[in-house]
Amino acid sequence: MKFSLRTFGQHLLGALASATLQAWLMVLCVALALSLLRMGQIAWHWPEGFEASLADLWSVVFQGARFDLKVCAAAAILLWPVLIIVPARWHGWLTGTVTLLFVTASLVNLHYFGFYKTPIDPVVFGFFEDDTKAILQTIWSDFPVTLTLVVLATASWGAMAARKAAYGRLSRRLNRGIGDRRIPVWLTLLGVLLALFLLVLTTKGTLRAMALGRQNVSVTTSQFLNDMVPNGVIALKFAWDGRKASQNFSDPLLGLKQLGYDSPMAAARMLGIEARDEKALRAALFAQGGDAPPPAGQPRKNLLFFLMESWSAEPFRYQAKDFDVLGRLAPTLAQACHFSNFDSAQPGTHPSLEAILFSTPITPLTLGPQGKKPIPWSVPLLLRQAGYHTLFVTSTRSGWRDLDRVLRTQGFDEVVDANNLKAAYPEATLGIWGVWDSYVFRYLSERLKKKEDKPLFVFVLTATNHPPYDLPPEYQRVERNPAKWGGERSADTLWLNIDSYHYATDLLGGLVQEVRAGPQHANTVIAATGDHNVRSFGLYATPERRYLLSQVPFVIWDDGLDCGPQRQLPASHRDMFPTLLPLLGVNSGYVKTGRNLLLDPAKQANPALNAPFSMNYYGTARNALGSWTLGDPASFVCSPGPANANCRFDAQQDAQARAQLGLLDWNVRATLRH
Repeated sequence: MKFSLRTFGQHLLGALASATLQAWLMVLCVALALSLLRMGQIAWHWPEGFEASLADLWSVVFQGARFDLKVCAAAAILLWPVLIIVPARWHGWLTGTVTLLFVTASLVNLHYFGFYKTPIDPVVFGFFEDDTKAILQTIWSDFPVTLTLVVLATASWGAMAARKAAYGRLSRRLNRGIGDRRIPVWLTLLGVLLALFLLVLTTKGTLRAMALGRQNVSVTTSQFLNDMVPNGVIALKFAWDGRKASQNFSDPLLGLKQLGYDSPMAAARMLGIEARDEKALRAALFAQGGDAPPPAGQPRKNLLFFLMESWSAEPFRYQAKDFDVLGRLAPTLAQACHFSNFDSAQPGTHPSLEAILFSTPITPLTLGPQGKKPIPWSVPLLLRQAGYHTLFVTSTRSGWRDLDRVLRTQGFDEVVDANNLKAAYPEATLGIWGVWDSYVFRYLSERLKKKEDKPLFVFVLTATNHPPYDLPPEYQRVERNPAKWGGERSADTLWLNIDSYHYATDLLGGLVQEVRAGPQHANTVIAATGDHNVRSFGLYATPERRYLLSQVPFVIWDDGLDCGPQRQLPASHRDMFPTLLPLLGVNSGYVKTGRNLLLDPAKQANPALNAPFSMNYYGTARNALGSWTLGDPASFVCSPGPANANCRFDAQQDAQARAQLGLLDWNVRATLRH
């Protein structure tokens, strides 16, 4: 058989046209499926009492469709050369694989939002770094897996069937036209080039200079609606970008630049920090006071710090005799400093743990080389240097996120986890997340009765108040008046979660009562906060509830404590250890991440560094008037209250918040990059 250049050219031209047609049909059909899934996601998660205009809904649908077309076009460009090379019978498999992956990503995004109240973010990579088996068990027990698989199959099949039908009809006409030369060669080539150009343009997503990206997600003033814009693929891409940035220590200015500052000195000037150079600036970020030794003959005070799993602030608002959610903790609050307008640093357990212990907005920080050597300002390391015996106790397994290694490296003398507690109490059962929290509090009760040569710093991480909200068989459920719950009611796990919340909080209250009534009461500071809010209590999408989104309690118990004027002012995790360490006489060496909540902010030397506002390390802030995304005036949402009738975005406070967050980021990158 002789080789014919003309025949080869016709086959090549047909392959180019066929691959281009196949690519575009995949783009349109898969993008349509993703847009339909977005509409379903909006309906699935629509919050109680939330109202939105048709114009806002259209903005979300339209902008979301642009992102859908963008990711599908990017996949099509990558697939196009393969479609030319492989036989046509494989085209369906290739495009079908892309369809299945993209639909799966969007369904993952749907349930991820339900759990974390945000589209897929860098925390998602914890699936492989956490206890993956436990996560899978939780997914199976807590999510509508069967329904999700049905939707996955239906949406994927629908997109693939539509593509196949359209391709079958259009390709016959196209091949007939090319074969019969009714379509000139030049016109076919022009059509292929134009189609490829449009694919590239669609991947960019806009005719403007800057491609469609994270900055284009905000299209309304509602955070809920804005969170519906990204599909699963683009959300995963944003998450990967964030993950890479968290692991990039080659450029110490990376975080500062993202927050609008070209240098640390520029950020320092915004905050009124006087420093000659970067070395002096880095020193200014740390507490420089002289440590205060205890009175003669008295040891330093112990510090018991509790990071309570999913310990939302909202149930505190509804505590009543016929709606008991706090158990034995409730009567202790009269003798405590309860900061009731308080936010978590991060939306996940491990990110909050790192933020609290290592004063870092960068997470994960300790999974890389930075976690293999001591971080100079690590809280347990500082307290060990101050003469404390440092102890980490958790009801979960410490192999999670490599904590068993990291915690010892960063200054903990002992790490007691679920396996240790199981060995100490053989009757304990190891469940999905470890042992029941009751064994943590039992261990602490016994440990605190023992004589110690040094003062104790105990950091406790609980785990039972976590999906699937299982409780030990001996737990006695409390009868409550459901009408007293003033929050959202859409989650089917609401009442299970309230039970597990009560279980953990009651245990904390029992230990607080025991210590406060015992011989160590004058010599022990107790503090407790939540790692993050919990999904069962709602999406907080309406403006009047938005300020509750990240709220967790922060409570301090200590003899003779003057709580000061800040208990109702906005604050966050970054303010905790600048408040607690001075109570122990430790006044130097720690990063001044925030303000001392026991002092009057109006009487402090630097108003910018002591301004009463809350800041999350993932880029949002909240003051007495409202909340916003840093650097985005359009995102400002007023908080309820008569004083907020004329609330508005404060550009200066936003600039100061960005400067503070940027300098914390710079301190970590600049110090730990080697």
